[in-house]
Amino acid sequence: MTYHPKSDFMRVMIERGFLADCTDYQGLDEALMAGVVPGYIGFDATASSLHVGSLIQIMMLRWLQKTGHKPIVLMGGGTTKVGDPSFRADERPLLTPEQIDANIAGIKAVFSHYVDFGEGASDAIMANNDAWLDGLNYLGFLRDVGRHFSVNRMLSFESVKSRLDREQSLSFLEFNYMILQAYDFLELHRRHGCLLQMGGSDQWGNIVNGIDLTRRILDDQVFGLTTPLLTTSDGKKMGKSQSGAIWLNADLLSPYEFWQFWRNTTDADVGRFLKLYTELPIEECDRLGALEGSEINDAKIVLAGEVTALLHGRAAADAAEATAREVFERGGAGDDLPTVLLTDMEVAAGISVVQLIVRAGLAGSGKAAKRLIAEGGARMNDEALTDPGLVLDAGALAVPLKLSAGKKRHALVKLE
Repeated sequence: MTYHPKSDFMRVMIERGFLADCTDYQGLDEALMAGVVPGYIGFDATASSLHVGSLIQIMMLRWLQKTGHKPIVLMGGGTTKVGDPSFRADERPLLTPEQIDANIAGIKAVFSHYVDFGEGASDAIMANNDAWLDGLNYLGFLRDVGRHFSVNRMLSFESVKSRLDREQSLSFLEFNYMILQAYDFLELHRRHGCLLQMGGSDQWGNIVNGIDLTRRILDDQVFGLTTPLLTTSDGKKMGKSQSGAIWLNADLLSPYEFWQFWRNTTDADVGRFLKLYTELPIEECDRLGALEGSEINDAKIVLAGEVTALLHGRAAADAAEATAREVFERGGAGDDLPTVLLTDMEVAAGISVVQLIVRAGLAGSGKAAKRLIAEGGARMNDEALTDPGLVLDAGALAVPLKLSAGKKRHALVKLE
């Protein structure tokens, strides 16, 4: 990156590693210097919570506001009915309007931790594209908007080519997605003066379409900015773990488990993640990321604490760290660990330890749990588990049990 920005927002994006590409570096930089720039990122409501994979986008909206500009959180109530085909191997399952509304309600809570909503010039707003997509007149839309799109060009986008090259079906419904997303940018520009769309680099084609459409219909200039598609240093997609997605909503993933995910960051990723996911000064991120040996673990604790504090509050982050110290340093059970609650009825005839390992999220299946035991990676109350056929009754569960997979993953099993 050779461009030297004048605006605070572009400087943060470049220095902290957020920026993959921009449609017009100088034009956007000048707009950011000239006044408040409203910028948006779209989030489709395919689940009741976003996960860590969306956190880089959320942090961009936070930095946009912190540098004096206006974040627009666009909920894809309309586009979720279609599904984004970008780099999908197959078509998304379609959700009912009721499921979509419930998912949006679940997602909304997360954003209040990162941006301030209100009526001021730089206060964030939340929009829902269902407001303008649901009532579209099909023929009118084709005439006014569809005519600006070249099918030849749409077929050239990597997200479409990758599906067609694998000879996988791409439905007409999905093919329309990029037109609808372009229309979102046009509508947000009309309604809210939006000048900037941001997203992952897989959204580049969709963003460029929106810029072109806005120019063709309104003859206005708007901008696009993308982030790198994040993978961990070992090549895994950001936001996934052995036990599943790392959700942002506390009812789907406890603050302790969220903290633990960041504490388990690979050494090589610590400095980069500190810049992207915390607000610590760049120099401090570089210093912590350069630590070696056992000292890098201190940097990981800082990373986990800072990221968790932004989402769940400083008290939850401190509690998670205290629990971790109790578990790892003193062998305690910790009150904040993921917990499996069992009813008397469930244990009346006994319950297998393999079942409990799976229910605790320490293994993905019974087969995986048995393999964990066979390989010596499973422990109960800090003692090695050797018998995959072990069955526990109510007497054995009279006091809480601590199950462990390896040295870092733990859960409690209690009777209700």
